[in-house]
Amino acid sequence: MVLQSFKNCLWLSCVLRTPKACFWSTAGGGLIIQSVSSDVYQNLAVEDWIHDHMDLEKQQILFLWRNSPAVVIGRHQNPWQECNLRLLRQKNIKLARRRSGGGTVYHDLGNINLTFFTTRKKYERMGNLKLIVKALKALRPQLDVHVTDRYDILLDRQYKISGTAAKLGRTSAYHHCTLLCNADKSVLSSVLKSPYKGLKSNATPSVPASVKNLFEEDASLTSEMLLDAIAKEYAVQHQIDHHITLINPADETLLPGITNKTKELQTWEWVYGKTPKFSVSTCFNMAYKDSVLHVKVNMDVKHGRIEVCNIDLPEQWLPPGLYSELVKGLTGSKFCPNETTALVTTLLRVYPQDDELHSRWSLLCENMIRLM
Repeated sequence: MVLQSFKNCLWLSCVLRTPKACFWSTAGGGLIIQSVSSDVYQNLAVEDWIHDHMDLEKQQILFLWRNSPAVVIGRHQNPWQECNLRLLRQKNIKLARRRSGGGTVYHDLGNINLTFFTTRKKYERMGNLKLIVKALKALRPQLDVHVTDRYDILLDRQYKISGTAAKLGRTSAYHHCTLLCNADKSVLSSVLKSPYKGLKSNATPSVPASVKNLFEEDASLTSEMLLDAIAKEYAVQHQIDHHITLINPADETLLPGITNKTKELQTWEWVYGKTPKFSVSTCFNMAYKDSVLHVKVNMDVKHGRIEVCNIDLPEQWLPPGLYSELVKGLTGSKFCPNETTALVTTLLRVYPQDDELHSRWSLLCENMIRLM
């Protein structure tokens, strides 16, 4: 096992040290590449790079990649509406926003990602999905898999095992899809369930579906087997060698400018700030001593920042000055628990240290932060 691992490392080293960019132009009419990274931001950046830089008139490309745990939302989606952000933070699961449309998906190493690059004229997502189905049937003829009119792949006529999204540029296009092999379904179902109440948005909502892993149907299937089968079928249909080229998404000599693309996809301004405008109209109860206080909150959020804020508190529960400073501080700030925590901590330092005031303030702030 150790010897085999050492051989794999040597082979990978050789692949990554081959003359840079040479394979982009020497693979004839088609190319199959696979990322050696499991970082969601790096892999999404590769998609952008290929779309922006490659001459897809001369060369169609299949990009294979897998990610460590991550939730990926579509370009026009609202993360607060699509997933449980608090749970993502607790589990250290990354959140990423694609440059393509479509719905929200959960990725882990049991989930395969495939991106088909073509010119816009040759873009054909149904053909790509049928290619995947053909590869699956070649691998396991007994599998009941088919493509729907909504461009999903269903297993046993009811379980979704693949979802689709796309980006259509002026001349280039890509279609990417997922394939559930052995993803952690318990994590998938919990993180893709939004706990946020009273949120109204025109963002594109995801359509819930029952899902199933291919592993559940046939425990002998692995992600590696599926990747290889799809690569073989792609090679047959494009009349190219069945050869998968490994690439390192952090390699600037191979992918000039990739570092900046990766960094941009990680920024708060992209992941959260690109959220379409939305409003929050909700209420919560605060148990304090022998009473229960009913608090109403209304906020408008634009570019991920609070544009309008109104908190309806019982009269005299907080000093008017402190209440107005809270509303003033929240207005213009990020709709973000970390920023709100820093804001309320700073405000409390300005006011006299009073145990009663501190208790009330902390209770209110804890509930406000939960809204985010």
